[in-house]
Amino acid sequence: MITSAANPRLKLVRRLASRRQRERLGMFVCEGEDLVAAGLNAGIEPVEALVDAERPALLERLRGAEHVAPALLRGVSTLGHHARVVAVFRRADLPALADPAPPLGLALWRVADPGNLGTLLRAADAFGPAFVAISPGCADPTGPKALRASAGSVFRVPLGAFESAPRPWVALALREGTPLDVLVFGDRVTFVIGAEREGLPADVEERCDQRAWIRQTDSVDSLNVGIAGSIALWEWARRRPG
Repeated sequence: MITSAANPRLKLVRRLASRRQRERLGMFVCEGEDLVAAGLNAGIEPVEALVDAERPALLERLRGAEHVAPALLRGVSTLGHHARVVAVFRRADLPALADPAPPLGLALWRVADPGNLGTLLRAADAFGPAFVAISPGCADPTGPKALRASAGSVFRVPLGAFESAPRPWVALALREGTPLDVLVFGDRVTFVIGAEREGLPADVEERCDQRAWIRQTDSVDSLNVGIAGSIALWEWARRRPG
């Protein structure tokens, strides 16, 4: 049982709280049975697994899991209440956007809020198969807030770079272009979404093949990015060709 805060496994978990370290080491941390189980269900084996010595979880599925004194596990937690299990996964084991890509997807431009990014991953999972492509300046999909918002979808939705998103691109704009509910879709689409306040810069919007907007009352200026992207995915899914 781990009884020292200086244990290398606990040190690794603490280091991975930093985005820079996650990117440098190529690993990230999941807290809680649901997230860890989602990774296991996707066939991904963790690099490390730590369980609460007094309330262990998923022991039957985690080979070589280390028991940890509860106070020490609490000390590395990012949650309000510490999880019964913490696991470290490799970023390279997550599904990657590849050819052939799913017919539906999102290309996110500088969506910096991790909650919105996680929500969009969950929506892509719900209305897919779909992918999510992210630009520089986006939140880290393997950060703790994004992981919690994704509810495990990060292990199932292919991720890629913004420029790798296949065409056609449809920019989600504010009351410009064609209303989304009457937009004519082909057999695939990538919805391009910008940050909530700034939206899409002109040069990115000009590269899109079409512009669409979501009908809403005049009393609302705009929709949350997570909501707008989710509506767009649902609209395509309900009219999915074939």
